[in-house]
This record gives sequence, structure tokens and C-alpha cells, in this order.
Amino acid sequence: MTHRYIGKTGLRVSPICLGTMTFGSSTNKKEAFAILDKAYDKGINFIDTAELYPVPPKAAYEGETERIVGQWLKTKPRDSIILASKVSGAASGWFVPPTRHGLTALDSFHIKKAVENSLKKLQTDYIDLYQMHWPDSIVPIEESLKAFDELVKEGKVRYLGTSNDTAYGLTKANETSKRLDISRFESIQNNFSLINPRFLDELSTVCQKENISLLPYSPNGAGMLSGQYNSGLFPTDSRFGAYMANPNPRVQAMASKFVNEKTIKACKEYVLLAKDLNISPVTLSVAWSKQFDFVASTIIGARKVEHLDNSLKAMDLILDEVTLNRIKDIQKEIMYPMG
Repeated sequence: MTHRYIGKTGLRVSPICLGTMTFGSSTNKKEAFAILDKAYDKGINFIDTAELYPVPPKAAYEGETERIVGQWLKTKPRDSIILASKVSGAASGWFVPPTRHGLTALDSFHIKKAVENSLKKLQTDYIDLYQMHWPDSIVPIEESLKAFDELVKEGKVRYLGTSNDTAYGLTKANETSKRLDISRFESIQNNFSLINPRFLDELSTVCQKENISLLPYSPNGAGMLSGQYNSGLFPTDSRFGAYMANPNPRVQAMASKFVNEKTIKACKEYVLLAKDLNISPVTLSVAWSKQFDFVASTIIGARKVEHLDNSLKAMDLILDEVTLNRIKDIQKEIMYPMG
């Protein structure tokens, strides 16, 4: 296994990171521990969570993911794990932020309150990578970055990252950090997959020029690339089946973004390609997402322990040029399936 560094940091991570956003809702504590143990035993040293998790957010289990991860952390040497978490900040359109913390903006007060709550739930003295879950259009980035920098100086956070941001947002934050001579975002966690390759348009250039790492999430298209939605139906035991049953129209809209005519057409092509390669389409998807020089670690998820298997098979898999060119042909034929 080849480890990679995140940005300009000393964080040396496995090429695959374990995401935890179902822990505490569709994945109970016992199953979550089994997933974490299996990932750890297979060499994954990078765990990603967030104060908002599990998703879609509900008051009944708000913050439960960090609590489960924190309990599991006590069973392992702390310095053997690179732990990432996120502060929610403002709403991003498809969910209502947790009201328990009153987190409606990424100002200094809320950032500091959020990290204290996360440290408590995670039962640790520090978070290796603390990320801004969504950019804030209200609070100036200067205030957010200064607050984050204070957390680094206090030793509560080692390094900083952002998520769900644009090329403009990442560049502005990076240049602001330079101007103020404070800690910068070393990583960006964005949706990146065979059916959503938009990161390649502009953001990849920013990452390459500034040595900022991408941590791709949903490399399997939130389950789309497994082929389970190719019939156009929503299986009841699936993420988007649950989303469509959610009364929140914004949550239902998120399902429609992933499951539509173009994504289904593209996924059918990738399933055929994977069959030609004699691998799972999940393995193909994860392998492709981590095969870029600006990617430090690809974030996978699992609701059940057996869901890890096909993703883990991509750990050391390198796709050849013939396969990569076939993928490019599919992406040219069906451009931007997710819009």
C-alpha cells in the first residue's frame, strides 16, 4: 500500500479513507464497530466524520456518529489514526442545520463551540484534520480562517480543510491565508466520481498548482455506480429509497440529482466496462477516483461490513491506459450526468 500526504502537511494517509455518515442511523453501533475494525485491519488509517452525521440529519440521532467513532477510538492507539471531522456551518440547501448547537454561520463563536462539542463526543484531545463542511456566504472567510487558525495554535486541531467548495472559494481562502500568514486549507472534500467528474474542470488545477489535496467523497456515486438503480426504481433498502421516503422535499431532490435518465445510462456503461475487466463496478469506481495526482485519499462508505469488500479491492488497483480511455469515451458521450 502506498500512503500519501495531505497537502503540505505531515498527515500520511492510506489511499482509501473510511467515511462514517451512516453510523448511528442505518448502521447501528455494533455494525459500525465491525466496519471500523475491518477497515483498520486492512490498513486504513484515515477516518472521516462530521458533527452533522448521520445523514440525512434528524434530531433523534444528531451527533451520534461522532459518539460512536469516539467510543471506537478508545479501542485503538490514538496516534495510529488520522481523524477528520467537520463543522456544519450554514445550510447548503438540502438539509436543515442541527438546531441543538445553533450553528447557522461559520463565525468565530460557532466554530469554537463546534470543535469543543466534537472533541467531547470523539473523546480525544485533538482532531487531525478539521474541515469546513460547507462554505459560508454570510461570514467573511477572514473571520472563519482566523478562528480555525486559533484552534491550530491551541493544539485542538492539527490541520485544516474545506469541503463542497468551488474553485473561486478555495482560491480566495488560500490567498487570504497567505495574506494573513495563518493556517490554510490543506485539503478539499468534494463529490467526485465517474458520474460527477466536474472537479477536473477547474478545481483540479487549483489543487495541483497550490499543492492542496482532494479527498473525494461518493466515488461510487452514492451507490449509483453499483448498478442497483439501473432499473430506475428505488430499492427500499437503499440510501435513495430512504431519501425518497423522507418528507423533506430537499432530501428527495438530492435523490433525483443522483438517480436520473443520464446517470442511469452512464452507470449501465460502467457496469459493462467493469464486467469486461472482471471486477465489481464499485471497485472500478473507487480505483478511478484515487488515480489522480491531486487526490490524497478516496472516502468510501459502508452501511454493512460486507459492503467494504469491493471498495477495498481498489486499494492497490491501478487502471491501465486502455481502461482510462474507455472511461473518457463514456464521459464524452454522456457529459455531466449529475448536471
